[in-house]
Amino acid sequence: MSAEGRNPLQAVLFVCSLNAVRSPMAEAMTRIRYGRHIYVDSAGLQKSERDPFMLAALREIGIEFENDQPHVLEEVDYEGFDLIIALSPEAHARTKEALRATAVELLHWPIPDATQATGTREQRMLAYREVRDTLDKLIRDEIGGRLKGKVAG
Repeated sequence: MSAEGRNPLQAVLFVCSLNAVRSPMAEAMTRIRYGRHIYVDSAGLQKSERDPFMLAALREIGIEFENDQPHVLEEVDYEGFDLIIALSPEAHARTKEALRATAVELLHWPIPDATQATGTREQRMLAYREVRDTLDKLIRDEIGGRLKGKVAG
């Protein structure tokens, strides 16, 4: 569907497996960039603590996100969102099933799981930076593209 044919974007939910790395990272970057124009949240299929490497990768670009609390999908009114972006295959499958009788749009961005990286701290941080930078580009392209005209930058 073309951008002109869509309803205006007002609320975005990012969903991943644990709400520990990918979805909170996407939430934080989207909130910093577009939070004055849309509501942004994140959830996981299971609850987990925020990953310290994820927090460090965000701090490297000037984003503090320590005070945000993780959510599970069941705690979120997902029908209140215009767009849900699943960041793991499991999240995509579960969210697709949950949304089958709704008008909520679902996208799947298959983002690698940085927690699977091994090696030195720096080698592991490279994996988290790669996830961060990939998410940043997708957020700018997809969400920024939908908000073009509403948001500068």
